[in-house]
Amino acid sequence: MPQITARVRAGYAMGSFVTGAFGTVPGLLLLPYLTDSLAVPAAVAGLLVLAPKAWDVLFNPVAGRISDRAGARRPFLLRGGVAVAVLFAALFAGPFTGAPAAVYVAVVFLLCATAYAFFQVPYVAMAAEITEDYDERTRLMAWRMAFLALAILVSGAGAPAVRDLVGGYPAVGVAVGALILIGTVATVAGTRGVPASRRVSTAATPRELVAAVRESRPFRLLLAVFVVQAVGLGTMLAGVDYFARLVLGDRSLQTLLFVGFVGPALVVMPLWQRVGRRRGKRFGLVAASLLFAVAVAGLGAARALPVAAVLGLMAVVGVGYAGMQVFPLAMLPDVITAQEQRSGATRAGLFSGVWTAGETLGLALGPGVYGLVLAVGGYVASTDGAAVQSPGAVSAALIGFTAIPAVLAVVALPLLPREESA
Repeated sequence: MPQITARVRAGYAMGSFVTGAFGTVPGLLLLPYLTDSLAVPAAVAGLLVLAPKAWDVLFNPVAGRISDRAGARRPFLLRGGVAVAVLFAALFAGPFTGAPAAVYVAVVFLLCATAYAFFQVPYVAMAAEITEDYDERTRLMAWRMAFLALAILVSGAGAPAVRDLVGGYPAVGVAVGALILIGTVATVAGTRGVPASRRVSTAATPRELVAAVRESRPFRLLLAVFVVQAVGLGTMLAGVDYFARLVLGDRSLQTLLFVGFVGPALVVMPLWQRVGRRRGKRFGLVAASLLFAVAVAGLGAARALPVAAVLGLMAVVGVGYAGMQVFPLAMLPDVITAQEQRSGATRAGLFSGVWTAGETLGLALGPGVYGLVLAVGGYVASTDGAAVQSPGAVSAALIGFTAIPAVLAVVALPLLPREESA
């Protein structure tokens, strides 16, 4: 099967600037925005980050069915991406504090998550349609994950810098919204001419959706592993600000932590690609997850380590994280194609909708878990971030950032299915 061109790989990978920014910045800054700028209690703030995205568990499969019926993915990318950019800017521009602020953030975040579904679901589904070659899919996902690492680096390190140096949280919303818009336009332009979605005559009903997922045990198992790991990643992401500020005692280290975490991922994608080609994608995911868990557990001693050692451990975490992202997404098109060949029905959008719903829920559960851990530790909310925190709150910030992500990275690995070649 002929290789896809570098233009298509790069064009598809540019979508990671949308998914990376939307997946990173709310998970990184929305919780501290609520607790330390809008005076929303930690437990409530954690639920607010979770609830709008939990809606996507129901809505993402609907978006997938709609894009399956439409016969083309790219128009959804354009409309959904533009809407996400506008709503994201509004998300961090709330004019209220306390309870009114909680309502405002919940409503705008719900709208933003809905718009994002119409970008993300068709975007993920395209991977099964751009190429059916086993190794080409790994290569395509390696490009996407490299761009995703860059997007996380730019948005994750840049957003706190914009907040601290330029103009607070409203400036963050505008800057990240612009990045999302750039990624949207580049993806739509770069994937021009790729195969259109195979049109199906009718949309799947909820019963058919459940039946399709039930019939594919490999999909269910792969999804379960991915979602559990996403909860851990979401928990760690939500804790970066608190870890830097409360555990390390220096909020400015947040940017360095992100550089240490994401920077290595920019250079190790070719390594993980070779591992996948020689040893298989399943082996690669297990190896990456174990590496991630060991390094994250090591951060539990952060208060006794020099800053350089903490940053070094974060770099190892980043190497593992890169593999934890690329291998499940490289296995997903294989599972989808194998199931379509068995059933004779087009279900790329449907399965991608279920997958992205699970991913969204997992990443949203992370801040919710972290917020509850902070609440148990006695974290005090404020409007200026200057409240004095108890030793219990500091310990909670450390546990949520280290122990929980480490356990969740490995606990579901025994469920991994055998690989399916397309």
